[in-house]
Amino acid sequence: MDSLKLTGLAGGYCNSKTTYSRFLTREVQIGDIPMGGHQPIRIQSMTTVDTMDTMGSVEQTIKMVDAGCEYVRITAPSIKEAENLANIKNELRKRGYNVPLVADIHFTPNAAEVAARIVEKVRVNPGNYADKKKFDQIDYTDQAYQAELDRIYKKFAPLVNICKEYGTAMRIGTNHGSLSDRIMSRYGDTPEGMVESALEFIRICEDLYYYNLVVSMKSSNPQVMVQAYRLLVEKMVAENMNYPLHLGVTEAGDGEDGRIKSAVGIGTLLEDGLGDTVRVSLTEEPEKEAPVAIALVNRYSNRAKKLVEEPTREIIQLIETVETKPYTSKEVNAFIGGFLVPRIIVDLSEKNLKDPFILSDVGYKYDALLDKYHMGDQSVDFVFLGDSLPSFTMPGNLKQLYHYKTWLGLANKTNIHPVFSLQEFVDAEQKDKSMNLVYVSNDDLTSDLFGQLQMDSTTVFILETDHTHGMADQRQFFANLQEIGIDCPVIIKRSYAAAEFSGPIGDIMNPEEPISKIQLYAATDLGALLIDGLGSGIWVDSPATPTDKLASISFGILQATRSRISKTEYISCPSCGRTLFDLQETTQMIRSRTNHLKGLKIGIMGCIVNGPGEMADADYGYVGAGPDKITLYRGKEVVKRNVSSAKALDELIEIIKSDGLWVEEGLN
Repeated sequence: MDSLKLTGLAGGYCNSKTTYSRFLTREVQIGDIPMGGHQPIRIQSMTTVDTMDTMGSVEQTIKMVDAGCEYVRITAPSIKEAENLANIKNELRKRGYNVPLVADIHFTPNAAEVAARIVEKVRVNPGNYADKKKFDQIDYTDQAYQAELDRIYKKFAPLVNICKEYGTAMRIGTNHGSLSDRIMSRYGDTPEGMVESALEFIRICEDLYYYNLVVSMKSSNPQVMVQAYRLLVEKMVAENMNYPLHLGVTEAGDGEDGRIKSAVGIGTLLEDGLGDTVRVSLTEEPEKEAPVAIALVNRYSNRAKKLVEEPTREIIQLIETVETKPYTSKEVNAFIGGFLVPRIIVDLSEKNLKDPFILSDVGYKYDALLDKYHMGDQSVDFVFLGDSLPSFTMPGNLKQLYHYKTWLGLANKTNIHPVFSLQEFVDAEQKDKSMNLVYVSNDDLTSDLFGQLQMDSTTVFILETDHTHGMADQRQFFANLQEIGIDCPVIIKRSYAAAEFSGPIGDIMNPEEPISKIQLYAATDLGALLIDGLGSGIWVDSPATPTDKLASISFGILQATRSRISKTEYISCPSCGRTLFDLQETTQMIRSRTNHLKGLKIGIMGCIVNGPGEMADADYGYVGAGPDKITLYRGKEVVKRNVSSAKALDELIEIIKSDGLWVEEGLN
């Protein structure tokens, strides 16, 4: 495992050095493009048109390949679609596109057996390939459970033998939303159940001497997804397996939310050195997925090059173990830490501080007529003003942060707090009575200066890093604090220069625009810590990014890590050939009427493949059931079946109202 240490479900991984190293998997051949081993991290996406539409599938595949997609997945819900994969493949080859095709199979083993003779890879979902999901709780004896495994073996073995004969690869793709009743009954709705679901199928493959496998552990909840992949690797190592990992957050949604949610899950694992292929699932045109995945993946190829050019730097490690545990801090005067939600800081020091309307960018809308501010669910907690003094009165509940020397000169220090360098804090004779913020880094922990700190109940750290592998450096800081016995709240700060987001839009090497890149980078760097319970606040510093975007990204990261809920969450699938309505249009329609329902999770699914299971993680669900037919859910419970598309959203709102969870917009 090189410098990675497996620490199980609770903690994840830590690198003891800034060298970025991947978990070395076996190499798997998929058509002409190998993956795993020392191969680059590959990019995959999926078509959304009807698989029986040969030309539509071909045209969409070409767009995806031109956007940087290396493998293209196409759904095959029945034998007729599986057979038509040959026509799609032949037409692509005629046009000079030799992209490996992946057949997506769920409920139809006979379709998988047809597809495996045509395409380069088949994807099967253990939860619904040979099992059923009716949310039944079954009490299995060990003997009865083994009988079920024997039944699955007989049903799955023919596909494995065909793949062996034709040289076809296979992805065993567990999905959190479609765990079978059998798995749920024995392991519950857990990452352990997800892992065991895949391992059962892997063991069958190995018993049949078939090893051309890829594995995935997808969930719409990034935290569950991260835990499942980490546990999978631990279990694989224990059983002497090293199959390549396909990473993805399923039903991530669209726009900023979809990118942030994907980056929290995928980026965290890439930081850990896990992952051989990536698919970003967005409720957008499929050719928009590959550039996002490429932007995530390129950070690690670029990082590897950078680390070769600079001297190796040890991450300061004061403890013998590198296990990461959630960090519980004390609470500082009801401002930050403890069990309070993570706080958000935004830098306004370079803005026009003569104009109170600039605060609308950070969630405080100024009413000039009444000379008052209106807060919202996405109003930031602190603004950093540096040495700049506003010429207007600030909102009473917005805390202002100044450089220490400027703070000293202020006559009125109400709601105003100092930010110190480490040296300033050690030397300071005057400090704030309620909160003092101090810049620190992991490297500082071994310095004589840190040993001179006189910390008290007002001390808050602002954690910075200049390490190339900065997330691992900051994660180690928390472990070190725990070992030392310090429990001050920690605000995680990451700074991004404009050069990190440069490059022409659409260029495969720099495929995402600057706003999207800051979403991806910050969600990875900060989300990877928050998802493990580290951090009492975040500060995304990016002078080239508009202030309102920094605020929105910050709230989005906290929402995606389930550490602070400030808006409605949409669990929205990316569409495929099974989808029976326009998912993009429908998602926007539902969002336009429900996006003020803070804290609700609404699932929007094109079909039933993962719908009912993902509804278990949502409060309400809107799932395609047939042409112009929608089934509405409350959690995993069906409330109304076969509602016409024209009436379905109104019916969903009525269900929310009947549960007492509806509020009129502007009143929450």
